[in-house]
Amino acid sequence: MRRVINSTYISLDGVVHEPQNWTFGYRSEDAAQHAQDLLFGADAIIMGRRTYEVFADSWPKMSDETGMADRMNTLPKYVASDTLTDPSWNNTTVSKVGDFPGMLRGLKEQPGQDIVQYGFGPLTGVLLREGLLDEMQLWLHPLFCGSPAPSDLIAHHAPEAKFHLADVRRYDSGVIILHYQPI
Repeated sequence: MRRVINSTYISLDGVVHEPQNWTFGYRSEDAAQHAQDLLFGADAIIMGRRTYEVFADSWPKMSDETGMADRMNTLPKYVASDTLTDPSWNNTTVSKVGDFPGMLRGLKEQPGQDIVQYGFGPLTGVLLREGLLDEMQLWLHPLFCGSPAPSDLIAHHAPEAKFHLADVRRYDSGVIILHYQPI
């Protein structure tokens, strides 16, 4: 059975909102390789509407030598949304939020590689409540964002859940990736 892996950037004060605004000073080749391995180890991406809107606005304009932009733009994308009706990003399928868990269960049972979700929001809460998340990779960045709004914090969307620490990876930038599996 395929695994669903969530990959989320998080600050020391628990902020997960708009990581594109606070992660740039923490890039390193070894962490970039991990991100590349995660993306190329997947053959599908799942996301909620807000992540879809950010990604659909930025990824189609990107190109890079690693092939990550091409990979991101060509992979099948599955979006949970009750409001998105006409996705503009190629290879995108939209499912109603209430139908998404059943669709994802069927997708997990098909042969293939991992399924990745980027960011932590309402969809991640659904995945946790439905027992569909197999691993969380929290990319802990060594900074405080300062005075975050409650909706910017990981706890805003997180249901009660317990995890087992499966792995820890430390990178030259100071970023630590904590690999957790729900128990």
